[in-house]
Amino acid sequence: MTTNQSNTSLKTIKRSVLDLAPILSGQTARDALHNSLNLAQATEQSGYTRYWVAEHHNMPGIASSATAVLIGYLAGGTKTIRVGSGGIMLPNHAPLIVAEQFGTLESLYPGRIDLGLGRAPGTDQLTSMALRRDLRGSVNDFPDNVQELISYFKPETEGARVRAIPGEGLHVPIWLLGSSTFSAQLAGMLGLPFAFASHFAPQQLSDALYLYRHHFTPSAYLEKPYVMAGVNVIAAETDEKAEYLASSLYQSFLGIIRGSRSLLQPPVENMAEHWNPIEEAHVREQLQYTFVGGPETIHDKLEKFTKEAQVDEIIIASNIYDQEARIKSYQIVAEQWN
Repeated sequence: MTTNQSNTSLKTIKRSVLDLAPILSGQTARDALHNSLNLAQATEQSGYTRYWVAEHHNMPGIASSATAVLIGYLAGGTKTIRVGSGGIMLPNHAPLIVAEQFGTLESLYPGRIDLGLGRAPGTDQLTSMALRRDLRGSVNDFPDNVQELISYFKPETEGARVRAIPGEGLHVPIWLLGSSTFSAQLAGMLGLPFAFASHFAPQQLSDALYLYRHHFTPSAYLEKPYVMAGVNVIAAETDEKAEYLASSLYQSFLGIIRGSRSLLQPPVENMAEHWNPIEEAHVREQLQYTFVGGPETIHDKLEKFTKEAQVDEIIIASNIYDQEARIKSYQIVAEQWN
């Protein structure tokens, strides 16, 4: 990871929440959405900066597919925390529709809405077809679609025949998200904030952040680069309890490797009974930036990551089966932050 800056520590950066609205084994999507609001309210009280939900489709364990609708629900049930998308998968949508949706959200909850954009479909090819009806568009259209979307938020332009209402003239911060270097370069060239998905794609974090900073051009949105990185955190009262809780996350990624996604499963005592050594190696490689432990362990791991990555903000995913333990994990992180 890059180490070309200094004086970065947990005390100097912001902390935020990434939520996929996981559906728990034995529960329903309705339960998952209520759990998300409960967590948003708790993390707002704990001083988190923003609460992002992500667009995924045709995944039995994720309830955040109608992302803009869920953002409205969460923003309506909170007061101060920023709420947004981490992200909206732009290939699935016409830019005008996204501008109208987020213009509506910003009109309802002014100064609290973020629009993070991804260039992947967030699903499989068959589901992409069901979402878009055809696949003539591609991820290669992403730069043009981002520019079009940005244009809809600008003040009224004389002669414009297509306008986003609500949306026009509103300040909705746009972020680019990525798990590779493509969006990093684009975010830099457009002068937009950049968020990297290091919580599941750690290998290119260093290269992506270097390219973003190298290509950064000051814009009307940002004077200097602004980076957020994703990590998984499973915090508990002790290292042993945290490792136990983390087995739900391990099972989830094991299902991805095996091509058998499912609902988020309860924790287990011994993961060795559930994966073989090769599968374990694959899971742990994907979860390189996953920090598991008691309060002091979590503090030290997050502090080390912050100093090495030199990011401006960390967004934390905590896929924990028990809702009370999940909330407690975020509270422990908040307590250790300062």
